[in-house]
Amino acid sequence: MSRSAPSGPPASEPAGEDLLRRLVPQVLGALVRRYGHFDAAEDAVQEALLAAARQWPEEGRPRNPRGWLIRVASRRLTDQLRSEDARRRREETAAALTPRDEFVAPPPGEGRAPAEEDTLALLFLCCSADLPATGRIALTLRAVGGLTTAEIARALLVPEATMAQRISRAKRRIKASPAPFRTSEQAQAQEQAQEQERAARLADVLHVLYLIFNEGYTAGSGRELQRADLAAEAIRLTRAVHRLLPDDGEVAGLLALMLLTDARRAARTGPDGSLIPLAEQDRTRWDRAAVTEGVALVSDALTRSPLGPYQLRAAIAAVHDEAPSDEATDWAEILALYEVLVRLVPGPVERLNHAVAVAMVHGPRRALDLLAELDDDRLAGHHRLEAVRAHLLERAGDLAAARAAYTKAAGLTLSAPERRYLRSRAARIPE
Repeated sequence: MSRSAPSGPPASEPAGEDLLRRLVPQVLGALVRRYGHFDAAEDAVQEALLAAARQWPEEGRPRNPRGWLIRVASRRLTDQLRSEDARRRREETAAALTPRDEFVAPPPGEGRAPAEEDTLALLFLCCSADLPATGRIALTLRAVGGLTTAEIARALLVPEATMAQRISRAKRRIKASPAPFRTSEQAQAQEQAQEQERAARLADVLHVLYLIFNEGYTAGSGRELQRADLAAEAIRLTRAVHRLLPDDGEVAGLLALMLLTDARRAARTGPDGSLIPLAEQDRTRWDRAAVTEGVALVSDALTRSPLGPYQLRAAIAAVHDEAPSDEATDWAEILALYEVLVRLVPGPVERLNHAVAVAMVHGPRRALDLLAELDDDRLAGHHRLEAVRAHLLERAGDLAAARAAYTKAAGLTLSAPERRYLRSRAARIPE
């Protein structure tokens, strides 16, 4: 198998597994653009990843990892398609559906089409209106975000078996055609049709990007609190969508939210990887450039766009990030913003966060009353609910109940740093 000469990775390039995870949506997007056949393309990409895992450690990483993966996956896919009885009909269909010239992915190994275009095309393809909303979100998290079925299930608060069924149904129903959303400048003649396509899919696209970022910022399982590569990929893709839709307030709000939240990343863990809560973080370690950019984005969006949930979340994050200390945080303003947010999005996570703000302004007992009303099945058995309950009980002076709630929360989370933190909180409460 011919390939580019190996070389060591640049210092700034992710290593091994992280690099492969980042390249998956780019490679899959390139294959779907060129060949269609989403399901078969996904299988071919997985085979290419296995080949990389076997060969790269022994032979060295190729100079162009993305091109290498596209070339290997294309060969696998081509072999598969040629072995089928309906090969001729498939090729004719693909030729009829494939856009000409710049809309077609380059031949394997070539770099004419930007990786960002391939990933964005895949992002919007997975959010096809032909799929139910739950299927669109799940499939995109799998194909673009690189999350496992278990991780997606935890992010969407549904059982893993249910999520596996949703992904399977979505993959069966998705059309084996190139992404209908095109990002090349040559698509300007079809701008009106593209605008309708964006409007139909944008809400799901933003939700998926938000979930990918959240999984990167606080991993749902594993030994590390954060998956920085996943959060960075979500920010990169959201920047790309913002470049496409610079006047959309919710796109700007989501990008601002990610920047303002990710700005705290360096201060969230200690040298040993232990979790440091927001109130105890060293704010001098926050990324002030990201804070400045995020504040500017959300401030501009709020002045010229209809109010939306992502703008509100970003505004709340901005209040936190602009406070010089935890004691100086304007919790009254945060509570006022949450009051508006829960009217727009009365979901369980939003209501849980609202209860925390209520506790900071009106005391823990009133917040505990709100938790008693939060009987949404999607939060039942979720560690976050029990962790918040434990914190409020501790503040209210009910130490035995707080210790029990911390212990219960620790038993529910699959994140090792969160488990250690919750156990330490329980241990420091006297018997």
